[in-house]
Formats: sequence, structure tokens, C-alpha cells
Amino acid sequence: MNIADAVNKADSWLLERIFQPVADRLGEKPTAFDIGMSMQLGAIVLDAAAVVAIFMVGGLSFTSAIWNGLTWALGFAFYLSINRMRPLVRPGHANPLRFMLQGFRPLSVPFLFYSLFQAATSHPPYMMAMQFNALANLVFVVGLYLVSTQPKPPHQRQAVRSGWQQEAGGPV
Repeated sequence: MNIADAVNKADSWLLERIFQPVADRLGEKPTAFDIGMSMQLGAIVLDAAAVVAIFMVGGLSFTSAIWNGLTWALGFAFYLSINRMRPLVRPGHANPLRFMLQGFRPLSVPFLFYSLFQAATSHPPYMMAMQFNALANLVFVVGLYLVSTQPKPPHQRQAVRSGWQQEAGGPV
């Protein structure tokens, strides 16, 4: 087994053993996809808060502000592209995003750990901004995995028999 197989196996384990059972326990509305997309939007807002917090403490030069603005715009474009694929995710059908995001999900996990490390070891003036960044990355990864889960099959309607036929000796 090479490293790519090990990474794909770990990604599959996270998706099948952690996030799919959570998605299966959710009600019909909102779906796991809806919650995942809300988390993606929340990650964008938290990331913007982190950039603003760093800017407020004077930790951004002009070029750093441009870089952070562009990376934020890239994250927003990612959110819009996933949101445009919403009609492809239907109950009772395979989730195409599960395969499409197969290379992106495992890549986001090390960045999450790195941002958590940054938040834990940052200097006091930047600590709150780094905590916002770590929270944004955590929310992003959880949302990404929820978006990738299989939707539940549609609920089947069942006929309910009334008790009066059974009491009267009618057909069951």
C-alpha cells in the first residue's frame, strides 16, 4: 500500500465511520448537504473575521491584505461552485460530490491541524485572529465532509389500516 492508498483509506474511514452516521441521524429537513453548505458559508464569514482581526491589530501589510483578500475570494468562489452543484445531490441517488471532492477532503485535514497549531502557539496580539482562522478551518472541514455524505433515500409513504375493519371481521 502506497501513501495515496493510505490517505484515501483514511478519508473513506472518516466519511463512512464518522460523518455518514451523523448524516443518517439527521431529520429530513435540513439535510446533511444543507447543513454542510451552511457550514461552508460560516467558514467564509469566520475567515473574513480572522482577516479583519489581523488587520485591526496591525499585523497585515498591504501585500498581505491583498493576498488574504484573494484567498478569501477563492474560498467564496469554491462555495459558489459547490452551491451550483446542489441540484446534482438528490435523495435516492449517489452523491457526485463524494467522488469530485475525494482529493480535496484529505488535503483540507492537514491544513486544519496546522491552523489549530498556529492558534495554540500564536502570540497574544494575534491569538484571537488565529483562533477565528482555526475555527473557520474546522467548520470548513466538517462542512466539506457533510456535503460529501450520501443523501438519505426518499421517505416512503405507507398505508395505515383502520381498526374498524379488523373489529368487524372484515378483510385484513
